[in-house]
Amino acid sequence: MSDQFTPAQQHADAPLRLFNSLTRTVEPFTAIEPDHARVYSCGPTVYNYAHLGNLRAYVFTDTLRRTLLWKGLAVTHIINITDVGHLTSDADAGDDKMEAAARAQAKSIWDIAAHYTQAFKQNIADLNILAPSEWTVATDYVPQMIAFAEKIAPAHCYELETGLYFDSSSVPDYGALAGGHDDAAHARIDPVAGKRNPSDFAIWRKSPPGEQRQMEWDSPWGKGAPGWHLECSVMSEARLGHPFDIHTGGIDHREIHHPNEIAQNQAYCGCHDAQPGFTGAQWWMHNNFLVDRQGKMSKSKGGFTTLFSLIDAGVHPLAYRLLCLGAHYRSELEFSADSVAAALTRLKRLVMGVENLKSRAEGVTWQSPRLEYLRANLHPRLAPLLEQFDAAISDDLMTPRALPLLEETIAMKKVPVDEKLCLLAAFDQALGLNLLTISRADLRVQPKEAAITPDEIEAELDRRQTARAEKDFALSDDIRDALIARGVEVMDGDPLRWDWRLNLS
Repeated sequence: MSDQFTPAQQHADAPLRLFNSLTRTVEPFTAIEPDHARVYSCGPTVYNYAHLGNLRAYVFTDTLRRTLLWKGLAVTHIINITDVGHLTSDADAGDDKMEAAARAQAKSIWDIAAHYTQAFKQNIADLNILAPSEWTVATDYVPQMIAFAEKIAPAHCYELETGLYFDSSSVPDYGALAGGHDDAAHARIDPVAGKRNPSDFAIWRKSPPGEQRQMEWDSPWGKGAPGWHLECSVMSEARLGHPFDIHTGGIDHREIHHPNEIAQNQAYCGCHDAQPGFTGAQWWMHNNFLVDRQGKMSKSKGGFTTLFSLIDAGVHPLAYRLLCLGAHYRSELEFSADSVAAALTRLKRLVMGVENLKSRAEGVTWQSPRLEYLRANLHPRLAPLLEQFDAAISDDLMTPRALPLLEETIAMKKVPVDEKLCLLAAFDQALGLNLLTISRADLRVQPKEAAITPDEIEAELDRRQTARAEKDFALSDDIRDALIARGVEVMDGDPLRWDWRLNLS
């Protein structure tokens, strides 16, 4: 099922241009079907919690989807759940990540998958990422994967003792997405006796003799499990058809996983002469890494930062969304305690500004504006901001240019507040920060290690207010200092009265 975006029933003025990893250029985007974009996003392998670097990919994809909706397109968006087939190396080597996690945690692989799938979906909701039109689960598509492999095997695959392998030399221009054959990237793949080329990859992995996996199926090549790369080719074709419009993923997928998908798609299509540029998707788009001072975040390294741990530290998840929007998706983004604290401060100021406008507004027309309504009725001083915003997000999702327009709109003088709220609501449909619905108090997230409850804080502040009224300033200061020592920031003269002090060290 596709979704549509209420504000964008008509196309905005600026043409949408997106970076295509296939050509390494920013190009005008036109959907294959008029007014309908089909998008597939590589989803998580549910063997552990997603780290913040993983989640940046879905903030990017959500921004893409919201921009397509802003431009007046209906969107069908698929995200897959990988619950089998992804090996402990992204380069098609080692054990299955799910099997390894089940052994390590002494649980069934199905319980592992269910737990981490639910955790991932909670992360998506917390970040205000639109749920996909459909979640596809790899294990639901194993019969289709076997049928896909049977079709391509005669001309493109060969069988070894360990499984069925795809001959990467059997398709034209293998690895073009990555910039050609990448011997350095493929050099890290564990050698497999009998492989014809280092870049060849498993379509089907046979269960080792005498070993029974928790997830295995009968196939023409023996009992075993599908390869990770096969899954996305099969599920994208099944739910969106080939070709579809846009395939997204992290930049690490650009080197091996996505070239392997493309090779499979070309083999399955068998249309090299009729469609020499066929890859399965018209656009391949990749977000860059989230980095900390130790380098790229990685689940396999351990000690990674999750959204859950950020919330436990007292940071509202939308602060992380704002941090991501503050950098272009194709740029590396450095994560640090200072950067996320700054993003939270900026989010609080934006929410305070919107709350102030709402307190002065009459009527509720700002809750669901249409772009055609805005263009026809927007105050002349605000109209240029709408066009600047549209131009920014239409220019390959240039959110760093779009964000300052929020503050500029809030600060604009001699403009009716209803119209400012109307414009802010339209902007936020594309940015997904929930600025019109959350309150400043909602951003006050209790740290997991807090040694005091909100009710206790309110009681202490009431006691402090009494002390101040009685001019017992020494007691007032003692209460304030005690609260500060317990992680509470006292805010005199502020209706909110207090907030948690962040401790992200």
